[in-house]
Amino acid sequence: MPVPSRPPIALTIAGSDSGGGAGIQADTKTMSAHGVFAASVLTAITAQNTTAVTAVQEVPADVVAAQIHAVLSDLDVRAIKLGMLSSAAIIEATADGLAGFAGPIVVDPVMIAKTGHALLHDSAVDAMTRRILPLATLLTPNLPEAARLVGDASAISPDEMADQAMRLLALGPRAVLMKGGHASGPTCTDVLVDASGVVATLRAPRLATRNTHGTGCTYSAAIAAQLALGENLPDAVTAAHHYLQGAIAAADRLNIGAGHGPVHHFHRWW
Repeated sequence: MPVPSRPPIALTIAGSDSGGGAGIQADTKTMSAHGVFAASVLTAITAQNTTAVTAVQEVPADVVAAQIHAVLSDLDVRAIKLGMLSSAAIIEATADGLAGFAGPIVVDPVMIAKTGHALLHDSAVDAMTRRILPLATLLTPNLPEAARLVGDASAISPDEMADQAMRLLALGPRAVLMKGGHASGPTCTDVLVDASGVVATLRAPRLATRNTHGTGCTYSAAIAAQLALGENLPDAVTAAHHYLQGAIAAADRLNIGAGHGPVHHFHRWW
């Protein structure tokens, strides 16, 4: 008789993507691809595909809170990833629900969809800064998100990325991963920074594909999965970066949708 396995558990708190490429769907696929059991708390329902977001329905804050309590009161969650938290009420409910959680928390400050649709209300940015950033073991903004959080123009060079990361550290997270996918040039550069300075610089060739939907969700979920597996932060980020590059390189094999298709979360298997 097989011995029951006890895989590590990671929790994603995020919105749903009906097209399956980002949000909760990307997170659970990514965590599963890393051998981690994925639990989920749904914060919003989006009607979207590879070309557009056509509707967003937030989950009531009390239901978000109830989901968090249900999961954390029963499951041995080793790491948490936070994604789309679109309103101040949902942010407050999430922060309150995580108050007693002692494990690592990866915060992906989802603000704008790949199609350009705003996913974080302007009125919620202050709540995000006050309540969520201080909970973050790691904050993973792309360049426009980092610029919005610090109130400046988007960084261009790795030095500017590191400078903005240090300013973000002052808002509470213990480390910041600045993602350079929105920059230009043949090389994509990410910079991991903590209070000691630049911990790691990760580089990869910029691949010629439009199928990059869900890259931010996938990256942060992969980091959370690696942390749930017991990796330290620099190794978790490095492993997640390697996984994401493989998922982007294989994205064109999927041929999903007419717009920005998803990365291939299961590229190692099919």
